[in-house]
Amino acid sequence: MHDRGKPPRPGEIVLDRVPGTGDGPRIAFIGRIRTPWGPGDAPRNLRQARESGKPARILLEPDYAPGLLGLEVGQAIVVFYWMDRARRDLIRQNPRHTDGVRGTFALRSPVRPNPVSLATVRITGLDAEAGEIEIDAIDCFDDTPLVDIKPWLPTIDVPPGADL
Repeated sequence: MHDRGKPPRPGEIVLDRVPGTGDGPRIAFIGRIRTPWGPGDAPRNLRQARESGKPARILLEPDYAPGLLGLEVGQAIVVFYWMDRARRDLIRQNPRHTDGVRGTFALRSPVRPNPVSLATVRITGLDAEAGEIEIDAIDCFDDTPLVDIKPWLPTIDVPPGADL
């Protein structure tokens, strides 16, 4: 869990409750992400993870392995994962790498009310029967819960007017 005792930086706003601790919808994790990263040595973002040259693996729960039918090595996918060790109570943050305070929703930080993260990655190996996907890189801690996988499609996932 996160450290609520850590004092906020100037300009930060801490919620008076931790989101997600009450009743409400639940997420079913479909697997785990295996990475070389842990607290203190994880890259700050996916770009840095790729620069490290260290691949990662997605391990699905056996019941979900049939859902990999149609995926192929070389294909780009969007991986949704739950940053289970991130703080959830900051709604305004003052990251060291920015020029000042920003709202949580203006940042890619894992610190958010619902610590859902996403990464667009490339499949480098696939064993659909075993429910295993090797990917080029990812920036989460080892054994991070997997929420979902979707194919990346340029006709859908590229905003209008974006240059590729």
